[in-house]
Amino acid sequence: MPASTMAPHHVYGTAAKDKDQQAAVVPYRDKDHTAWMAEHQIERAYRDRFTRAQRTEEEVQRLLDHAQDTVFARQDEPAAWFLAVARPERPLPRTAPRPDRQDATTVLKSARARSRTLTANHLTVGPLTGLEIVTSNPRPGLRRWVLSTLTLGVGREIYAELHHDGSVVLAANVSWKAIREDFLGDAAPDGEVLVHQGFLGACCRDLAATSQELARRLRVDSALHLTATIAPSAPGQALAPVVTEYGGFTDIPAYARRPRRIQPVASTLNPTDEDEGLRETAQELFTDLMTQFGLDPQL
Repeated sequence: MPASTMAPHHVYGTAAKDKDQQAAVVPYRDKDHTAWMAEHQIERAYRDRFTRAQRTEEEVQRLLDHAQDTVFARQDEPAAWFLAVARPERPLPRTAPRPDRQDATTVLKSARARSRTLTANHLTVGPLTGLEIVTSNPRPGLRRWVLSTLTLGVGREIYAELHHDGSVVLAANVSWKAIREDFLGDAAPDGEVLVHQGFLGACCRDLAATSQELARRLRVDSALHLTATIAPSAPGQALAPVVTEYGGFTDIPAYARRPRRIQPVASTLNPTDEDEGLRETAQELFTDLMTQFGLDPQL
């Protein structure tokens, strides 16, 4: 069994002479038997644990920054982007067998089919549908497979990475088709970047489905940590949520907030989760993003 990422762990019990007195020891494995940590070993174990957590946060931020730099470099008009990373609690080592091109294609096809089963409303397709045109030919990257529609010049701009260690990066333009003439006509606000709520929900579903399908394909044996945010391509621009009301009409609610910065949100998913667990993870990300606009959405 792999070492716990949450070590050290305490074992509690009662003292031999006083049953009301609680005592704790910290076990660790020494070859084929269990030993008990001294105080200086416990201190070092906690320091190692906090260092691992810090490195994980730094790696997630590095992947988010790289994705943002990649997609913003090709952004011709103001837009808001969904940016997300899914990373295993214990990423696979570099010595693990690398997935080939067919593995990447299979993961995306499975994730696309899985995502479509998570909701009865299929009117808003997600980024995996937009990537369908390049699914059969992912391009090699630095220990990853890369899929992108950024250079196609048609349709929604989408960018995805399937890493050999089980990590997933997903970025999508959530302003496409939420631009003035498509949705709001002359009522579109000046100086604000539009965020399409329905497509944002689809992004959360597709991220959860893709990360789980890749983890299953690579036999990842730890939980997946998902982080997502929304960023405008021009810093300081206000973000305005576009919602679809009954009858298919779109509008920006008068009571909605227009934040200029969205705080990153996080959730956890297990590779073995069934549809309900996957749906709950996607809903948690979606809700935490949209409540920053003052809205309480449902997938």
